[in-house]
Formats: sequence, C-alpha cells, structure tokens
Amino acid sequence: MARLLYRLGSGAHRRRLVVVLLWLLVLAGTAFGAVTLSGPTANSFSIPGQESTTALDKIKEEFGSQGGANARVVVKAPEGQQLTTPENAQRVTALVAELGTLPGVTSATNPLDPRAPAVNPGQDTAYSTVTYEAKVGEVTEEQRTALTGAVEGARAGGLTVEVGGEAIQAPPHIGGAAEVIGVVIALVILALTYGSLVVAGMNLLTAAVGVGIGALGITIATGFMDLQSTTPILAAMLGLAVGIDYALFIINRYRQELRGGKDVGDAIGTAVGTAGSAVVTAGLTVVIALAGLTVVGIPFLTQMGVAAALTIVVAVLVAITLVPAVLGYIGKRALPRKQRTAPAPAADDRSPAAQSPADRSAPDARGVGEVRDRGFFRGWVGGVTRNRIAALLLAVIGLGIIAVPVTSMQTTLVMAPPAGSTQERADRLLSDGFGEGFNGPLVVLFEGENAAQTAAGTVQAIQGIDDVALVTPPTPSADGSAAMLTVIPESGPATEATERLVDDLRAHLAGVDGATTYVTGTTAVSTDVAVALDEAMPVYLALVVGLALVLLVLVFRSILVPLVGVLGFLLTIGASLGATVAVFQWGWLAGAVNLDGTGPLLSLTPILMVGILFGLAMDYQIFLVSRMHEAHHRGASPRDSITTGFHRAAPVVVAAALIMFSVFAGFVPAGEGPIKSIAFALAIGILVDAFVVRMVLVPAALALLGEKAWWLPGWLRRLPVLDVEGAALEDDGSRSRDKALVDADR
Repeated sequence: MARLLYRLGSGAHRRRLVVVLLWLLVLAGTAFGAVTLSGPTANSFSIPGQESTTALDKIKEEFGSQGGANARVVVKAPEGQQLTTPENAQRVTALVAELGTLPGVTSATNPLDPRAPAVNPGQDTAYSTVTYEAKVGEVTEEQRTALTGAVEGARAGGLTVEVGGEAIQAPPHIGGAAEVIGVVIALVILALTYGSLVVAGMNLLTAAVGVGIGALGITIATGFMDLQSTTPILAAMLGLAVGIDYALFIINRYRQELRGGKDVGDAIGTAVGTAGSAVVTAGLTVVIALAGLTVVGIPFLTQMGVAAALTIVVAVLVAITLVPAVLGYIGKRALPRKQRTAPAPAADDRSPAAQSPADRSAPDARGVGEVRDRGFFRGWVGGVTRNRIAALLLAVIGLGIIAVPVTSMQTTLVMAPPAGSTQERADRLLSDGFGEGFNGPLVVLFEGENAAQTAAGTVQAIQGIDDVALVTPPTPSADGSAAMLTVIPESGPATEATERLVDDLRAHLAGVDGATTYVTGTTAVSTDVAVALDEAMPVYLALVVGLALVLLVLVFRSILVPLVGVLGFLLTIGASLGATVAVFQWGWLAGAVNLDGTGPLLSLTPILMVGILFGLAMDYQIFLVSRMHEAHHRGASPRDSITTGFHRAAPVVVAAALIMFSVFAGFVPAGEGPIKSIAFALAIGILVDAFVVRMVLVPAALALLGEKAWWLPGWLRRLPVLDVEGAALEDDGSRSRDKALVDADR
C-alpha cells in the first residue's frame, strides 16, 4: 500500500493543476446538483415492520389520513374569562378564518364548533388544527412566517395564542455562529502547529472542499429518497473534523521529510506513502464503523451511517490527492522561513537506542518551540512508562467513575421543544388545559369484521388501566372493517409511566377476541425504536469491533496491541456517555452548554456515538502506535519504541484532537436539539480518548506488556502486510542508495 500511495502522491504533485481543477469541478457540480435536485428532509423516526409503524400505515389506508403537515394553534382566554363568551368567541372565529386563508393552508378547524369541539372542560383553553398542503418538512419559511404573523395579530386582541406542531418546525441548519467559532479555533490551532497561517489555511480549505462535496452530495440524495434532517449535519460535522485531521497528518509528515533534506516531490510522495497509508487505514476503520450501521436493520440509521461513511471516503480521497497537489504549489513554504534553508540533520531517523549520544544531542532543523514541545512529550511518556502500573490504574479508575451515570441513562425519541419557544409555550398551555398526556396521545387500531363493536367493548377496561386519563369513543372506518380510539395518558409523552402504559395496553389487548389490535402514537413509536436499538447494539458492537480487530492485527502484526486499543475504546464510550447523562439528564453544568432543559437522551445517541467514536478512537490508535511499531520494526527495544513513537506522533495527535474537539464543540451551544447532545458526547469522547486513553492508558499498558505487546502467533504471520509505516519505501530507498554506491565504485 505504501508504494501505491507513494506513486499516487507523486502523480498528484506532478499533475497538480489537473487534480485541483478536477476537485473544483466536482465541488461545483455537486453544488449545482444540490440547488436543482434537492428535496425535503424528514424529522420523524420509525422502523418498518414495527407494530407502531404498521399501525400508522394502516390508519392512513383505512381512514385516509394522507394530509400534509399540521400545526396546532392554542388559544387561552384572558385570566378569569372563558373562550365561549360572545366577545372571545368572535375573536377565535376571526382567527380561524384568517388561518384558513394563509399561504399553503388547506383547512383550519374551529375549536368552538359544536360538532367537533376542541375546548377544555374549563372552557378557557382551545386549539385549532391547521393543515397544510405540503408534507412534513416541506412547509416553506414564508408559510411559517405567515402563520406566526397571524398568531401575533391574535395576541393583540387580548388572547394568549401559541403555536406548535410539525409544520412550525424549521429544518436544522449548518453554519451558525457557534459552528464558525469552532472552525476559527481549529484554524488557530493549525496556525500554531505549523507556524504558518498559509499552511493552516490550506489545510482548512482542502478539508472544506471534502466536506462540501460530501454534504452537497447528501443534499442531492434528499431529492431521491427520504433522509433524516440530522443526516447532513452529522455528515458535515464528522467530515470537517476528519478532513482537517487527515490533511494535518500528511502535511506534518511532509514537513518532516523536507527537514530531512528531501526535495519537494520526494517529500510529498513519502508523506502520502507513509502518513497517507495511516490515513487510509484510519479512514477505513471509520467507514467500517459507520457502514456497519446497516446490519442494525433500521433504515434511518443505515442512511445516516452510509451518508457519513461516504463523506469520510471523500475526506480520505481529498487527503491523498488534493492535499499533495496543493503542497506542490506551496513547496518549501510549508516550513517556517528559517527552516527552509537550514541544512539537513546529520543524524538519520533512527530510534534513540540506535543513535549515538552525539546524534541524540545534535540540533535539528526544527524551531526551538517545537523541540521544547517534543521534549515535553518525551518527558510525559517517560513518566507514564516508569510509573506504568499507577498510570494504568489511575486512567481506568478515573474513567470508570465518570462512566457511573450511564447506569441511570434514559433514552427517547420524543424530544421537548426549546425552552422559551412558542412550541414549548403551546405544549404547556395544552398540558395545563387538558392534562400532561394530551401532548402524547396513544392510538389503538382495531381491524376485523366486528372492529367497531370490539373497540366499544374495550373502552371501559382500558379506562381502568393505570395512567389512563381519558379514552375517546371509537371512530369506525368508512367500510366498517376498522376502528380506532385515542387513549390520553395522565403522564407526559417522554416519561417512563407512558412507556409502561404502551406495554400495558398491548398486554391487555393481546387477549381481545374479534379483532386484530395495534397500539401506536409518538410514545409507542419511540418505545419500539428504543427496543430495536437495544437489541441491535450487541450485534453492531460485535461486528464493528471484530472487523476493526482484524484490520488492526494486519496493521500492527500483533494481538495484544489491538486488544488494548479496543478495551481503551470501551472506557472512552463509558466516560463519554456518563458525562452526557450527567449534563443532559441530570442537569450538571447545564448552563455551560446552553441547555434549555433536562430530560432523556435521544435514542440514537448511544449507537451513533459507538459508531463514530470507535472509528475516531482507532484513528488515534493507528497514528500513535504506528510510529511506535515503526521504531520497534527498526530494532528499538519495546520501551524505546514507545518513547520514540510517542514523542514523534503525540504532538500532531494532540493538535488533531484539539481540532476535532473544537469542531464538535462548535455544534453544542446553539445546536439543534438532537444534535446538541450527540456533538457534546463526541467532543467529550475525543478529549477522553486522545488525552487519557491514547496518551496514558495505551503507553502504560504497552510498557507493562513489554516485548509481548508485539507478539503474533506463527499461524497468523502469513496474513498480508499492510505496511502503514512505509517500510517498503525505506527498503526501496536503501536499495537505491546501495546501487548508487556500487555505481560510484565502478
């Protein structure tokens, strides 16, 4: 692989104009396609074949519920008054008439209509259902603005009016102020790492090309399939982070080769052949983790995983083609001015154990600050390896304590609206007027020849189930083959009590004769998805971890090194989820992340975290340990190989982790509800994995294992060699030097 990538990098350098133009052409093409072919995204989660999803499909078929998106306009009378008084009734009627004439609206119900009243028993709260022609996710910004304008006008008349529902929800967006701050921080870190704003900007721009193509490609896909609204954001967030990091690793190796005296073309080829091999391998682990979501069998997770995996593929291709092409234009300007003309270091790139004392003390071409930084990292790893047992125990116990809140983790798909929003106020008005469960009703569908009679006969029994506040009379279908009734719980939609009610209803209805029954509704869908995710998690973990272990065994030619990396990852997941539960569920330090309110985590958070963090954790494992393996391959002792590899790779891994943290953290303060907790979990996971697991636990464990860390059974030594460290390039270089010496002797 190293030879292939060397040729690819050298070719990109030689034909840099063609490479740059091709990538810009692809970017322009995807941008044009996104503008002309994009479609709406979905905000609801469901799994085909689940009882709740099947029931929704049958209800649409039997009752013709094929309308568009709905908004619910909630009206409350002035304090001490009722909506049924002539003056207030006139205001409500006028509001409903205006709602019916808004752009895109097909109908607006009158809550005071005696044929279908929607007023609470106290007659001070009511709601109008506004139905749009557009489907969910397709209501335009102009239509939402017109709706909020009508609500504002009604408030001027003395009524309290708020609006909620799916039609008022704006699609998630990318590119807010907080996200921009995260990118700016990444740019600052790059500038400090390189000592050059030009190289930092080049790194960021190449990553932006990759994430732009990936995100725009997903936007094009929305015109041909139903994608979740969070899919483009997750792909953009992950693509930007890894795109910056992958370019960083290649540029850093390129600068090292320049300092070693190589010319620009050879340095680019070597950087792509060595660091590029690590990038491809690391990218492959991320792709495996994300594409592995397909085995879960949940369509929306498959879409998210495949979309994000394709974005990673684009990021890798950009790193091994566009980055070397642009480096060809920058040349030696990638180095600080003082280093461009400095003589190559006399000492070769050998391990400390293989170098003479003079070699070790000889100054190199790096700047003083960089030498000081590398001295710090050498001292750090020296302290960890000397006190390996204490360091290992401290890391494991510390991460274990942070992971404790996971034991009380709760998940749901029913996310509360932002605090202080009109949606949140509308929900509160409905809860006060009609009860907590009114915002999360359950629907029971009966199918069969005697569906209506069977449904009517179960009303009394259902009313007696715990947590049931109200059961509406059954509504038969037009042909009488189906009937449905609504169950209003006493508790709210995102509570454990309502989830238990779903199970209790299904258990009770399982014994009903005369009809086939289904329980659905928002909470029922959430419960079914949570069960499916819980069942899928062990299978997903086994597949992803198994495939990644095989890949890492091929990379490191070792059994124990991959095991240490995977076990460290499990600690990362535990600590990351534990911190997320403590903040988003318990409310600890909620103000620091601009959290509106506490509650269960989004059901998707754990499995998405496992997929994304596993790939990123293996990235750091590969980049850090590959340099240790390289030193060990050259003959260094186990202890020296850890020290040598660590002090060479740790600075760039630290920079990469800080960049990735800043990108993820940028989506937290002003992030959309589902994205905020996922971005926080990823940001914490990156910090924990890079600075505790990879920089403390891994070197301590490898030092404790000694030579056994690199042991590989004889029957596995026949496996193919991936050569991430570029040993083949080194051998080629040695043979070239030997041939040159022979020719000179002749």
